[in-house]
Amino acid sequence: MERRRRVVIMGAAGRDFHNFNVFFRNNPSYEVVAFTAAQLPDIWGRIYPSELAGDLYPEGIPILPESDLSKIIREKGVDLVVFSYSDVSHQYVMERCAIAQANGASFMLLGPRDTMLKSKKPVVAVTAVRTGCGKSPTSRRVAKIVKDLGLKVVVVRHPMPYGDLRKQMIQRFSSLSDLERYKTTIEEREDYEPHIKMGNVVYAGVDYEKILREAEKEADVILWDGGNNDFPFFKPDLWITVADPLRLGHELTYWPGSMNIRCADVVIVSKVDTASREEVLRLINNVRSVNPRAQIIEAAIPYSVLEPELVRGKDVVVVEDGPTVTHGGMGYGAGYLVARKLGARRIIDPRPYAEGSMKKTFEEYPHLKEVLPAVGYSPKQMRELEETINSMPVDSVILGTPTDLSRYLRIDKPTVHVKYELQEIGRPNLEDVVTSFLRKRGVI
Repeated sequence: MERRRRVVIMGAAGRDFHNFNVFFRNNPSYEVVAFTAAQLPDIWGRIYPSELAGDLYPEGIPILPESDLSKIIREKGVDLVVFSYSDVSHQYVMERCAIAQANGASFMLLGPRDTMLKSKKPVVAVTAVRTGCGKSPTSRRVAKIVKDLGLKVVVVRHPMPYGDLRKQMIQRFSSLSDLERYKTTIEEREDYEPHIKMGNVVYAGVDYEKILREAEKEADVILWDGGNNDFPFFKPDLWITVADPLRLGHELTYWPGSMNIRCADVVIVSKVDTASREEVLRLINNVRSVNPRAQIIEAAIPYSVLEPELVRGKDVVVVEDGPTVTHGGMGYGAGYLVARKLGARRIIDPRPYAEGSMKKTFEEYPHLKEVLPAVGYSPKQMRELEETINSMPVDSVILGTPTDLSRYLRIDKPTVHVKYELQEIGRPNLEDVVTSFLRKRGVI
């Protein structure tokens, strides 16, 4: 019998598991000897369980730190390294390729034909060039358009399985109490809570073949709400990609956002109310250079708060969406813009007050100086974020996060939560595009 090719899948608890499930799980030509984990803390040290790994893996598959990749390849006789995570530069990807090949292994990126699942229902996918482009408000806008047409939209989110993988195979969220039932992290709450408040059902988990079939039972339209800048797990019938003029050039140089731009039916150029006109036009030219067929829609993302008096003239700490300002590379977000716009007296540097793992976060992301990332991938990390906020000598806390952290962190200072939604500029807009698509599909 021919020896199975020995495989390591490089990931970050998302795309890696999906690639395994749809390509490697029941494939007798390959033996996946390990996953590696990067980007997120405390993901390694677990086992991808046999209940998910299948009959070829009765002991499950270990999840090891990516920093040990060279050692893993040598010690386990790895033939093939499969890169399976997102929001990284082309340079970064090829450096991992160099590490794999320097240790004797081949290097692979799995593409859409091998990984996208086909749905029986229309799929609208929202993806992005980078984390923090405005993907979430775009998804909410699409969901509202579909619902206003009298249709049932079911949102399927990119995976964030940071807990017990056996219990996270299929997750269905329809009320805020489900966030507690599934013991969700800050990162999960930031993406699920706004949809739930709109009345949308959200699915997430680990096994997306099973998730898709459950979502199809109750959806007229499935909305793929992507994570980071990954490409969809489901084959889109309408593919929307959000691009950010504040990170000009990343639409051509980041993986796999550069693929999302090339595949998009519609490109949303967001933050036109924040970026300069020159940046917007240069971004549009870059998009057209690689995808001249895409419909380009410009959009603003205006920010608002209910209690501006908690900002004006105050000493504040700004807490921003974690992924946007960490591996997303932004130095600030909505909270910082609100603090400047409303005239905060001082934005206090959070670094001297960082507790526990928050110190490590600032060491890992030295570009962060004036904002505190809402990093909370575990109960311990959430407590350390809470302790950091409460130790700071400020008058109030500006929460630039999609979810209101004050609902589940004990913050001992007044808080103001920033809200933001997508507003398209001119016509055609997303309502025109989505309505036309659904009409052509015979759904309306």
